[in-house]
Amino acid sequence: MSTATIDTALLERAVARLPGDSLARARKEALARFATTGFPTTRHEDWRYTNLTPAIDVSNAWLRRTATGALEEGSDESVRRYAERLTAQINAWWIVITNGVVQEESLMRLREQAPGTLEARSMASAGDAEPVGYSSIAADEPMTRFNTALLRDALHLTVRAGSELEKPIGLLMIDTANSASAVSQSRVSIEMQPNSRAEFIEYHASLGENVHFANVVTELHVGSGAAVDFVRIQDRDTSHLQVGRLDAAMGRDSSLRHAAFDLGGALIRNDVAVDIAERGVSVELLGLYLAAGQQHIDNHTRADHRTGPAASSEEYRGILTDRSRCVFNGKAIVHKGADGTDAQQANHNLLLSDKAEIDTKPELEIYADDVKCSHGATVGQLDKTAMFYLRSRGLSRDEAAQVLTRAFAAGIIAKSPVHAARSHIEGLVDRRLQVLVGDAL
Repeated sequence: MSTATIDTALLERAVARLPGDSLARARKEALARFATTGFPTTRHEDWRYTNLTPAIDVSNAWLRRTATGALEEGSDESVRRYAERLTAQINAWWIVITNGVVQEESLMRLREQAPGTLEARSMASAGDAEPVGYSSIAADEPMTRFNTALLRDALHLTVRAGSELEKPIGLLMIDTANSASAVSQSRVSIEMQPNSRAEFIEYHASLGENVHFANVVTELHVGSGAAVDFVRIQDRDTSHLQVGRLDAAMGRDSSLRHAAFDLGGALIRNDVAVDIAERGVSVELLGLYLAAGQQHIDNHTRADHRTGPAASSEEYRGILTDRSRCVFNGKAIVHKGADGTDAQQANHNLLLSDKAEIDTKPELEIYADDVKCSHGATVGQLDKTAMFYLRSRGLSRDEAAQVLTRAFAAGIIAKSPVHAARSHIEGLVDRRLQVLVGDAL
């Protein structure tokens, strides 16, 4: 079990060193609440399979170093080169967030590109005034409290009512660990006003040879009649750690299509929580995770159906090899009175090694009568008959395995809602599958 704890005294000193800006009140409140709980441990049911001791160790080392030293720089030349390569490959309006700091140059460029339809601003500003969207700086979960307590900056986006953005908004969250272990807290709050339409790409990357722990929170408020297509791509260095959370509140007749792709990272935990409190909501959650070596990738999803009719569907797929371990826990809760709910869940996994492990637990809690709900999970290996057929047609064992694993992954890639990112995702997945299949064979 996880027994390590955050050094609260060092944390308090780190928070005290942050600027007395408009986020100061939120930091203070979050620190007080975090002090009562600390990090979640494996004694908590939702964290049963994911031990955060490595993240706690990195955080304590970073807190000791920053007690008197400087924080990581917001950007450097390696970040600039990475951002240039990525933005040339995916046609979107990009905002760069480095080590939790919103890069003002990219923010100004976005304002120029989308006048009249989009409002974008940093939530950290000088003075005592509360930032725009203060009420959305939530600190309801332990990791969200840790994030809020150490926030150096936060991004607030508003898509104005009735607007439809011409291009996706890209959020490049890139962190560096060049000189020593590092920790970053990133926060984005997105407000979709009624009847607006937008696409988002949340891209996570990291640079540097030292260990890094990133803690990311994204808040999405979807107004009535609004529609959001959202893709999250996690391609961090395979020695780095990340905990991420998306909280989505859905308005009447709104829709959310969300696809998550996890390729990198040593220890990754993703939480997606969708609150459906209005009628006519449609939510689709998709995920693909590829793990090798000793990677640990944990996906937890939760859809709260508080009224109906409304629909949610989930499909997550994983391909694992070596001694990697992945977790899927999908929960749909149909509350009393949510008649007309349609909630579907599916989790499918391919194990390319007898040492790889998947812990899968799709769940339904139903407190209403007139509902349509189902859930299921599968765990298997490459089909021997299909392998034999492909090899009989002249393919090598490696080529045959590549074809089958690619076909398995394509079931999620083809449904990815943001078309501008699809070819890039295909390239990332193909390169990662070459590693997985090579390790397996």
